[in-house]
Amino acid sequence: MSPPASPRLIVVGANHRSASLTTRDALFVEDGAMPDFLAGLKLAGLGDGLVLSTCDRVELWTAGADAETATRLAAEAFAARAGLPPAALASQLYVLSGDEAVRHVFAVTAALDSLVIGEPHVLGQVKVAHRLARDAGTCGAVLDAVLQAAFAVGKRVRSDTAIGEGPVSIAAAAVQLARDLHGDLKGCQGLLIGAGDMGELVAESLLAAGLGKLLVTAPRLGRAEALARSLDCSALPFEDLREALAGADIVLTAVGARTVAVTAEMVGTALRKRRRKPVFLVDAGIPGDIEPAVNREENAFLYDLADLEKVALEGRATREAAARAAWGIVEAEVAAFLKGRAARAAVPAIVALRQRFEETREAVLAEAGGDAGVATRLLVNRLLHAPSEAMKDIAAEGAEWQAMEKTLRRLFRLED
Repeated sequence: MSPPASPRLIVVGANHRSASLTTRDALFVEDGAMPDFLAGLKLAGLGDGLVLSTCDRVELWTAGADAETATRLAAEAFAARAGLPPAALASQLYVLSGDEAVRHVFAVTAALDSLVIGEPHVLGQVKVAHRLARDAGTCGAVLDAVLQAAFAVGKRVRSDTAIGEGPVSIAAAAVQLARDLHGDLKGCQGLLIGAGDMGELVAESLLAAGLGKLLVTAPRLGRAEALARSLDCSALPFEDLREALAGADIVLTAVGARTVAVTAEMVGTALRKRRRKPVFLVDAGIPGDIEPAVNREENAFLYDLADLEKVALEGRATREAAARAAWGIVEAEVAAFLKGRAARAAVPAIVALRQRFEETREAVLAEAGGDAGVATRLLVNRLLHAPSEAMKDIAAEGAEWQAMEKTLRRLFRLED
């Protein structure tokens, strides 16, 4: 009787390439809802599984010999989550299994399959999904082994390549430049002038990066107050702009009123009050809000949207180059993992063979009565009798003999 098939890894999901944002939002499973979702899968018959739910993807990772059942149960659970019939969701789901699924899990964990290559939060998101599955009792040995290997790959890619270096968006470029100039942003004060979308986006990124304080002003105080509430910071009247410039380490403008909001004279006066402490300025207005002559002021560092886009493009180029090296690491690690798992599949047969040899050795020693010559002849004859008969039968049948002979010579190194 042949041994049961080793459980295969299966991935069923929808990501930024296969499904619309609306569908992904409908499928999204919050951390708080994950225990009940996993419990529902387990109750339906899928005892081993992890669900990775991010803005880019919602995927089920499971290990089981029955791929068809796993796929059906996952599709039904996702469809119920989205409030859609399974047939309506089918075209937006993909299914990967076996070696292809292992490669996918490694690539996702290494942030190579993200909407933004090198996204730094992915490894942490996979670890959270692993913890939730473990707590729910749905992370079996096969799935856990794949995840531990994937974590090692993710860390290696992060440490051995530049996959996480360089900003890839205008907002990220602004954050990097601010850090390059000021270091830790916790001790910095920011000033947002105007209520344009790009200014708000950059301000949100700076706050997320640790900006210590932010003030908002705009020609219309009501707009400034509304934006300040949204950003959880303070607003001030537009008339106080000159005074606020002197206290600002980072200045963002997004007025776009066809008139200059910040002049070189204003910045020069602010710098003198700051005792030449440098200031980083981002002009996100269309048309521009900051007089270009500000660039001539020593210790004033002015960037417009074109400058930031150039920095972001350089960052994307750096990550794309690093991604090629990272894929090389992933491919090598996938091959090593699969080879190791295949080798472990032979262990039960090796153990059984050794046990049979030991039982035979003990039997012939007892039969030989202490005569080493008799014992060794009996041992060789006993051990080779059954394999010899089987080889004769296989050779007589003809079909499998060449492969058998090749395996035999490899096992016992007969060429030597």
